[in-house]
Amino acid sequence: MHIRYLTLFAVLGLAACVAPPPPPAPKIVSAPPPRLTGDWNDWPFTPGNWTYLRDGRGSVAQFGASGRNPMISFRCDAENRRVLLSREASAPGARMVIRTSTMTKTLAATTSDANPAYLMADMATTDPILDAMAFSRGRVLVEMEGHPPVILPSWAEIARIVEDCRG
Repeated sequence: MHIRYLTLFAVLGLAACVAPPPPPAPKIVSAPPPRLTGDWNDWPFTPGNWTYLRDGRGSVAQFGASGRNPMISFRCDAENRRVLLSREASAPGARMVIRTSTMTKTLAATTSDANPAYLMADMATTDPILDAMAFSRGRVLVEMEGHPPVILPSWAEIARIVEDCRG
């Protein structure tokens, strides 16, 4: 009888050592983007980083997430002394609004023939909005109707493009 109880206790002891089954994996639900209200200076930055490079056409600064097409591009067209601001766009738009800590400007936007599609604004190197963007207090906002706003960190890449075009 004692052996029977010992066997029972041994089996129960071993059963207690078995790990419980893992819990079911949580369901991934993509949340809608947060609704941006209040002062735009308090909105979170759009995820991404700036990169700068020189190519056969001049210099370009691009902002976006690593491994993806850039959301924003600043290109120096040194030959024509123009700065081209392009924004990735899935729908046509007629204007682009730039907000900085010191000024706001609305620019006419044209559709590029690139794939993916971009809307592009063309500025003279003397346009004051370029200095306002380069020296904005930490952030620059690019808005287009029908698209989420892009809140850019005001890093040195913006100033480098402006200097390249003015030099």
